[in-house]
Amino acid sequence: METLKNIVKELRTQKDMSQGKLAELVGVTRQTIISLEKGSYVPSLLLAMRISEVLEVPIETIFIKENVE
Repeated sequence: METLKNIVKELRTQKDMSQGKLAELVGVTRQTIISLEKGSYVPSLLLAMRISEVLEVPIETIFIKENVE
C-alpha cells in the first residue's frame, strides 16, 4: 500500500506563515491545511501544485510517496 507523506508544516513554518495564510493563498480552508499537515488528507494535484508555488519548493520535494506494508 502506498501513502503520501508531506513536509508542508515544516516549509510553512520556515516561511513564518500561518495555516490560515497558506490556506488563503492556495484557496482552501484552514481546516484543509490542518488535515493535510496531519496526513489525514491527500490533496488534489491542483492543490499540491498551488502549495508548491506558494512555498516556492518543487512539488516532489513537498509530497513524498511512501510504501507501507
